[in-house]
Amino acid sequence: MPEMNMIQALNQALHQAFARDKRLVSFGEDAGAFGGVFRVTSGLQKAFGEERCFDAPLSEAGIIGFGIGMAQKGLKPVCEIQFVDYIFPAFDQIINELAKMRYRTGNQYSSPVVIRTPYGGGIHGGHYHSQSPEALFLHIPGLYVVVASGPYDAKGLLTASLKANDPILFLEPKRIYRSIKEEVPEEEYEIPLGQAQVALEGKDITLIGWGAQHHQNMEAARQLAEEGIHADVLNLRSLNPLDINAIVASVQKTGRCVVAHEAPKTQGFGSELAALIMEKCFLSLKAPVHRCCGLDTPFPNTLETEYLPEAGRVATALRETMNY
Repeated sequence: MPEMNMIQALNQALHQAFARDKRLVSFGEDAGAFGGVFRVTSGLQKAFGEERCFDAPLSEAGIIGFGIGMAQKGLKPVCEIQFVDYIFPAFDQIINELAKMRYRTGNQYSSPVVIRTPYGGGIHGGHYHSQSPEALFLHIPGLYVVVASGPYDAKGLLTASLKANDPILFLEPKRIYRSIKEEVPEEEYEIPLGQAQVALEGKDITLIGWGAQHHQNMEAARQLAEEGIHADVLNLRSLNPLDINAIVASVQKTGRCVVAHEAPKTQGFGSELAALIMEKCFLSLKAPVHRCCGLDTPFPNTLETEYLPEAGRVATALRETMNY
């Protein structure tokens, strides 16, 4: 089985899906002949032609609006937003049109649009290239939110997303685009949406994360294991649909929980998870759910390591929760 980084895994998933499904089209800023700013769509135009992989104008609202229209005509668009920080001009199209199409038409129409976009910090991109706005989109019914955490996950989750019949925001943590390699099957495979991964089993405390944060969580869990504290580490993979059953099973086993994410703490998705855990696991809890998150500030450039919940800060949160 070959080893791939996330760029290679995503690229292979797109090539295999395009060969299988002639309805698929991909477009975005520099996403055609250039292959995208991170090269995820590299070679797609050469293999399948300019009609199926092409450049879009510098208009995020136009990219998503165009995708919605194409979906209504039977195509399956894969819209690339160059950085998730640029997605906000398309917010109206995503929220009021894309996510509501099935509901507003009484289930007669859907919009099977996949929006691919890099997100998150860790590359010294400053406040315009490092944000993690997943919580903004999780508030919207009708929109799936999927987050890859490595090459294997990336290929399987993207393949499943490209076969889905509903709109999906597919977040790709740019921090680990090329920094992590994993064994990835050459053949096409799917990871079902809404199925979390139990990445490490433990009995003392539950640690929940997604995307690049998952790797910081794993490092923190390894540090705590040397101290005799064994964490149950969950990689959520998709935030909507959410694998609440996996979360409940883990928290009922351990009685303690830390949620870690890069986004700011206030109103982040960790808040929703803490509320769900309180509702469903209250009698099992031995301590309050601890949120270890980014700071409630714009994303800083020079203080990036202080902002991000790196492994050391996650390990501290685990210890505090254990000692409550």
